[in-house]
Order: sequence, then structure tokens, then C-alpha cells
Amino acid sequence: MNLSAFRTGATLSISTGMILILFSFLGGKEDLFLLLNHDLGSSADFFFKYFTHAGDGIFWVPVALYFIFYKRKLLPLILSSIILSTLLVQTGKKIIYPNEARPTAAIESTLQSPIHTVKGVTVHSNNSFPSGHTTTAFSLFLLGCLLLPYTYFWLIGFTAALLAGYSRIYLAQHFPLDVGAGIICAYITVYLSLQIQKVFNKKWDR
Repeated sequence: MNLSAFRTGATLSISTGMILILFSFLGGKEDLFLLLNHDLGSSADFFFKYFTHAGDGIFWVPVALYFIFYKRKLLPLILSSIILSTLLVQTGKKIIYPNEARPTAAIESTLQSPIHTVKGVTVHSNNSFPSGHTTTAFSLFLLGCLLLPYTYFWLIGFTAALLAGYSRIYLAQHFPLDVGAGIICAYITVYLSLQIQKVFNKKWDR
């Protein structure tokens, strides 16, 4: 496992997540959302409308299938990541902050403070915290850092995960606070899953 790349990816992820959370509390999560939700034009609308799917939970399916057929010794890592990320996100959405309002439901759009939405994207109104898409995107990024033998994967992977997280703000689906929390959930997910994998490795090495 590429622990060096994982540490780099984890440092970037934790720093980004904490900055979003800190700025949300210091400046107000609604004001930070309006700042980052700015309309960037039709090209950005098209890009983020589709790139946001990089955080879809369905991506776990091909990942799991690959490891089932080709890397079974790493299944504890992958299955733990799927289970833990789901538990963390759903606990936040359904138990800790049930029915937390999303931006369009929490903020009144005015001429002075317009909320940018993208045509063809269904905007949800509740279960805002944390962002599940962000958790999935950053979990996959951190797993890639850990498992792929490419020194600079973290650069491309982090950029892709960050764009997937930002897409949730741009499409008015989540507050930056939700995205920051999603990033932290991803780190917790992969860190704990790595510890679970280490336990299995010790059992198999006996």
C-alpha cells in the first residue's frame, strides 16, 4: 500500500474539509454558500451537471466487483469503506441532523442574493448534512492514493474529488459546511477501513 501518497491525500482532504467548516462558522454557512454558488456560465453549468455524478454511490459497485474478482485480500478495506461511509452519511442525515434544510429551502433567493440553479437538475430540499456525494468522491480518492502505484495520483485525484464536492454547491444541492463534513467523513471512513484491513492482514500472515 502507498502510505506516503495516502498521507498526502489525507492531509489535503482534512485541510480542505476543516477550512470549509471553519469558514462556514466564521462567515455564516449561508453567506459562504452564496459566495461559492456564483453563476460561472453555461459551460460550467454543463460540466457540473454531469461531473457531479462522480460522487454517485453507484461507483462503489464496479469497485467492489473488481476487488471481489481480482484483489480479494483487500476486500475488508473496500467493504468497510462502503459500509462506514454509508453509516456516517446516513447517521448525519437521518439521526444527528434529520431533515436539515438544503440551500434553496433555507435561503430566500432575492435579486441581491440570487441562488444559482442549473436547468435540468432536480434540487432537493432536505437531508443536507453531510454531503453523500462528497463523501463518496473523497473516499474513492483516498483509496486511490492508498492502492494505486502512481506517485502523483493524488494531484489528479484530489482535483477530481474537489470538483465533485464543489459541484454540490454549484448545483445548489449543499452548503459548503455539508461538503466539508463529507470530506471529513471520507477521511474517517478510509482511515478506519485501513485499520480493519491491517487486522485481517495479521490474521492471514499467521
